[in-house]
Amino acid sequence: MSTTLWYVHDPMCSWCFAFRPTLAALQARLPEAVAVKRLLGGLAPDTDEPMPEAMQAYLQATWQRIEERVPGTRFNFDFWTRCRPRRATWPACRAVIAARALNPAYEVPMVEAIQNAYYRQARNPSETDTLVALANELGLDTVRFVRLLDAPETHSRLSEEMGRARAMGVDAFPSLVLEIDASRWRVAVDYNDPEAMALQVDALLTAT
Repeated sequence: MSTTLWYVHDPMCSWCFAFRPTLAALQARLPEAVAVKRLLGGLAPDTDEPMPEAMQAYLQATWQRIEERVPGTRFNFDFWTRCRPRRATWPACRAVIAARALNPAYEVPMVEAIQNAYYRQARNPSETDTLVALANELGLDTVRFVRLLDAPETHSRLSEEMGRARAMGVDAFPSLVLEIDASRWRVAVDYNDPEAMALQVDALLTAT
């Protein structure tokens, strides 16, 4: 029996950032037979246009709501005055794919570097310069990283992962989907209680 827990996310999704410690706790709790694999959902497509003020206000309100709902989560609101926000997360998604292509062990570190840059350091991961700087800080080969960042195969890989997420019925991030052989079940995301999610997985494994 093949069992996979799919984690569908976007590195610039604020709720995914808040979910990070709880996801780690969930992974530590899962049976060894359950493989955890990631899919990039691609929250917002490429654009050079500045983010509309209404969207900026909405996202700042979202950050405040997350801080209230998920204890321990803190955002650096200086981002909104220091940076030129754009509603574009696909560049960050491609950076994760590029890091993974260079070394699979750097997939999660790149996601976390993007989140830390965006939410804690008030840096803009929609900008190529920021993504290249993060690759350099992680110790990746930046020449190869830059080549991969906008390579056709990287674009294709992102499209493929977004398509797989849609085929699973995922339309919000973060999402968890348990796949047992050819069957799939959604696992309700709990931002504060990894045990609740682990029990859902346990129940599904027992039922099948």
